[in-house]
Amino acid sequence: MMVYKLSAGFAAAMICVLIGSINIYADQPKIVEIKERMFATQINDILLNSEEYMGKTIKLQGLFKPIGYSGENHYFVLRYAPGCCGDDGYAGFEVIWDSVSAENVMYPKEDEWVEAIGILKAYKKSGYPNLYLGLSSLKVMTKRGAEFVKQ
Repeated sequence: MMVYKLSAGFAAAMICVLIGSINIYADQPKIVEIKERMFATQINDILLNSEEYMGKTIKLQGLFKPIGYSGENHYFVLRYAPGCCGDDGYAGFEVIWDSVSAENVMYPKEDEWVEAIGILKAYKKSGYPNLYLGLSSLKVMTKRGAEFVKQ
C-alpha cells in the first residue's frame, strides 16, 4: 500500500488556487437564462416576482414582434403560449435599446428568431408599470427554437 504525503507548501498553494478561482466568478453578474423547456413558467415567475429580478440580466430567445398600440411602436421577444381562449397567448418581454439614440436603433424583421440579453427594468404608462429588457445584445439566430411553448 502506497501512502502519498503532501508537503505543507504544496497544500497551501492548492488552497490559494482554489480560493483565487472562487473569487474570479464572485464579481461576475449572474445571467438568468430563460430556456425552452420551462419558458412560459419562467416568464410568469419573473412577472409575478419582478422585485426579485429587477436589475438582473436576462437572456432569452424567441420571435421578434413589433406591436403598435397607443400610437407607438413597441418591440417584443416572445413565444406563443396557452392563453385564455386556447393557444392565443404569448410569453416574453418588451425590448428597448436604452443606450442607443432613437434614430440609430436597428431592429430585426418581424418573426425573425432572435436572442435578447438585457437588464430587467420598468417604465410607467397610464399609471401602470411595464417590464422590459434594456438591451445589451439583440442578435438574429440561424437555428430556431419552439415557437409555441406549453410550460
